[in-house]
This record gives sequence, C-alpha cells and structure tokens, in this order.
Amino acid sequence: MAIPQNWKESNRTIQILRAAEKGKYGVLAAIAYNIEQILGLVRAAEKARSPLIIQFFPWAITYSNGLLIRAAADAIKGTSVPISIHLDHAQEEDLIRHAADNLPFDSIMVDMSHHEKAENLAKTKELVAYCNSKGIATEAEPGRIEGGEDGVMDTAGLEGSKTTVEEVHDFTATGVDILAPAIGNIHGEYGPAGPQLDFKR
Repeated sequence: MAIPQNWKESNRTIQILRAAEKGKYGVLAAIAYNIEQILGLVRAAEKARSPLIIQFFPWAITYSNGLLIRAAADAIKGTSVPISIHLDHAQEEDLIRHAADNLPFDSIMVDMSHHEKAENLAKTKELVAYCNSKGIATEAEPGRIEGGEDGVMDTAGLEGSKTTVEEVHDFTATGVDILAPAIGNIHGEYGPAGPQLDFKR
C-alpha cells in the first residue's frame, strides 16, 4: 500500500507531540513490559484524559516476535484519548527495518549513538528515510547520552558527548522528527550530585 505524501498529518506520535508543543504541556512516554502494564497505561490515560506514548524496548520484538506490540495496537483501538506506539532505543539496523515492515509502530528511535558522529549521522539518515517510506516517524540521538537501559547497549564505557548546535542542524536535515539531545542527562541513576543539565545548549 502506497504511503501518502502527507502521512505525518495522521501519524499519531507526531500529532501527539505537535498538540503538546502548541498547548505547552508534557506527554508521558512509558515503557511497557507486559500486557498488564499496557492495559494499566491505557486505562490511566483515559481516566486522566491525557495523551500517551507507549514505548517498547527492542527485546519486545525479539522475545515474542512482536506479540506485545500487536497487543498494544489492539488495546489502543477506539480509545478516547490519543495514544501512540513507539520503539525505543533500536540499535540494530536489521531489527529497525523488520519493525518498520512488520509491526504497528507509529515511531521508532533510530539510536545509532554507539557509533562515532559521522557514522551515527550517516546511518540515521538512511534509516530515517526507510522508516518514513513506511509512514513511521523517527527519533534520533545526536551526541551520546551516557549509561544504559534495559536490553540496550550499555554506553557507560563510551565517552559521553554533549550535543552541539551543528549536530542539531545536521540531524534535523536527515528528516528525523524527534531529537533526544545529550545535555548532561544520562540513562539510569544520576547519583548523589543529581542531574547536571546544560539547558542553555
């Protein structure tokens, strides 16, 4: 089926974030680990009259061939608030293409931040184009956020690098819809000093 040129006008993740930007409010993006959490998140969103982004780590695809993702897609049918489905921290190129081809994601984080800057940018550009051709919005991580998350490559041993203005321009030029900039934020615990965020960047 051909993807219409104006697919972003109906993409749920993009519409949720555009409305949030216009209304100046935040949106919860929560990781779901099982069906009970999917149902709980959907019911809570409807009760709170709040939009929601349900996120999955890549293991949700490899563990059960995407069963949880398909369950989430079924759970959000006919909801009274906007809810989208997002693949978080996808770092394997073949898995990203498989997810875009076969599973009902509204958006995918194309996380190539474990590569050096030039390779990160090149791979991001290629995968953004692929996902967009399927009507799927994309997120990318310019720079490198330290730490690790469940089932995601631990970047704690890699040097963190804060996102520069030049990188923001380079990555937005790829057509990516969402940026996850490194401004001192980390994956995991911040420790006794707490977050040291450089908002002025």
